[in-house]
Amino acid sequence: MVTAALGLSLVLAERAEARKHASPLDIFGIAAPRPRAAVHSAKIPLPRPRPEEAPKASDEAPPEADGKPSPDKPGADKPAEAAPPPQKPVSACRLALTEEIAIAPSIPDIRGPGACGGEDLVRLEAIVLPDKRKVTVKPAAILRCTMASAIADWLRKDMVPLATSLGSTIGELDNFDSFECRGRNRVAGAMLSEHGKANAIDIRAIKLANGQSIGLTDRTMSREVRERVLHSVCGRFSTVLGPGSDWYHEDHIHLDLAQRRNDYRICQWNVWDPLPQVAPLLPAERPEEAPPREVAAKPEAKEGADDEAAEKAPAPAEKSPAEGSKSQPHKPATKKRR
Repeated sequence: MVTAALGLSLVLAERAEARKHASPLDIFGIAAPRPRAAVHSAKIPLPRPRPEEAPKASDEAPPEADGKPSPDKPGADKPAEAAPPPQKPVSACRLALTEEIAIAPSIPDIRGPGACGGEDLVRLEAIVLPDKRKVTVKPAAILRCTMASAIADWLRKDMVPLATSLGSTIGELDNFDSFECRGRNRVAGAMLSEHGKANAIDIRAIKLANGQSIGLTDRTMSREVRERVLHSVCGRFSTVLGPGSDWYHEDHIHLDLAQRRNDYRICQWNVWDPLPQVAPLLPAERPEEAPPREVAAKPEAKEGADDEAAEKAPAPAEKSPAEGSKSQPHKPATKKRR
């Protein structure tokens, strides 16, 4: 028994010694494992304590905690929406055309058909005078902001003094035509009119508050008044067409701000003299020094001479009944139509 115990102790001692020295051929780690090195514990910094004045956290779980996507974030069932287009910067004209100058709300840009349309458009509903009175534009005109601003400046600075000289103020602007997608003079196939670009307006009259109307092409209106209007519009607009330009503009005035090479301008408006109020009942008497009128030969005298010659001509011999039956019946002579 003593011998067996000694043998067992020697075997255990050899195994313990073998564990300390691994075999060089043990590439798969079959032998006893090597002892591990000692693990050094590192200090982990703790967060600072929550200040007393901080708001308390809500007990409600966020939307993501329940498994439901946030309404602001697209989920699996909700596709991502397209981002809104960037806002167009406001033009300098739009900033200057305030409600103290004109009632002209902005409208969306017009695109087509064809080359028609424009950008920075407004609907000119009324013009505010310096005394805060409003001049209604009937009907409201769709124009570019620059054109609407030019109309407002023209009325406020040029037409108000004219109306004051007539003992009244402006009440209404008669808009005959503004934006319309068409060719010039409504001719098929013609070049695009400035009306199609929202850059023109046709005006027939300016109505005053006292009921009087300044008809721009009315020949009963004072020539001086119409000439004042002519000089004012030709100084402000690049195109002015009226009576005398063509027969399309005999009853209204066309105004636009067309851009041309070298800032070329067109002003074609003939201010006709006023018509006489009372027409003469009888023609004026013939002056004594007038030469005598030449008396033309009467055509009746020539016809009478032809009749006398026909009477003096010998009568034709009478024909026998046999010959008369073969000949055609005699037709009486008739006079020629003149």
